[in-house]
Amino acid sequence: MEELVGVIAKALVDHPEDVAVRIVEKDHLIVYELSVHPDDVGKVIGKQGRIAKALRTVVTSAAVKSDKRVTVDILS
Repeated sequence: MEELVGVIAKALVDHPEDVAVRIVEKDHLIVYELSVHPDDVGKVIGKQGRIAKALRTVVTSAAVKSDKRVTVDILS
């Protein structure tokens, strides 16, 4: 899952070398913290958050088999 988030983000940004994904696990929640170059934050979020929402939808759909909730946070 971590690799999936990274691959999608690297395809969207101008500085793919600055893309990093960190996993934070809590009780029934897994948070993938996506950090990108400050110039690329808008590209990952998209107009009105559409790209961010689509990224979260893909990750949530891929994690259906696990018993934990999954979300993606975008950091600059």
